[in-house]
Amino acid sequence: MASIRDLKKDINYVLGDIIEAVYIVEEANGKPNSKEGAKVIDGAIATFDGLIAKVNKRDVENRQKHLKEVRSELEVKAKKLVEDLNKLN
Repeated sequence: MASIRDLKKDINYVLGDIIEAVYIVEEANGKPNSKEGAKVIDGAIATFDGLIAKVNKRDVENRQKHLKEVRSELEVKAKKLVEDLNKLN
């Protein structure tokens, strides 16, 4: 299992890249600050906050299993956010 620090970095990088991609797509389409883009960004921020809170939760029975579940949740939510991002085109 990768370290907790690596998991936190992965969460930060993945969701940060999604937010950056929203800005790039909006500028490319000539629609900066669109409502749809704001929804994706808000979703990424909410996902970040929720996942970091779960990583920092210490009172779990099996910490390693818990962190694996957080990583898989990151994958699922990031995939959903990317799908929403692709709809901005």
